[in-house]
Amino acid sequence: MTAQHTLRPVFTETFPSTMDAGALYISIAYRTCGHLCCCGCGHEVVTPLSPAQWTLTYDGENVSLAPSVGNWSLPCQSHYWIHDGRVRWSRRYSTAEITQNRDRDHRLLAQTAEEHRPRPRSRLRRLLTWWRS
Repeated sequence: MTAQHTLRPVFTETFPSTMDAGALYISIAYRTCGHLCCCGCGHEVVTPLSPAQWTLTYDGENVSLAPSVGNWSLPCQSHYWIHDGRVRWSRRYSTAEITQNRDRDHRLLAQTAEEHRPRPRSRLRRLLTWWRS
């Protein structure tokens, strides 16, 4: 396979069993994107959409994902940006940089999960809820 230089958006509920090279599948229902690694290795890449992970921008024609896609778990360890449907390659990261990025990502994900964790209701709030029902 050859490296991808562009990705076209394909809005779908679920991903196909076999992804096409050059397609960025976007499932709004599952808040997830998927594509074949842009280096051409053929591995599937899944990017969950959330404030702590990736955000998607769609201008009616092209898509952008932020931040970059670092495929640290794949043998290729490719690293690129998807901006306005174009793939912009980034430099290769060292093992130490990959570890730092993973640690930062895990901290951010845990922080976001904690911020969105449901808070226990007070006794007064539970009593008011019961009384109103």
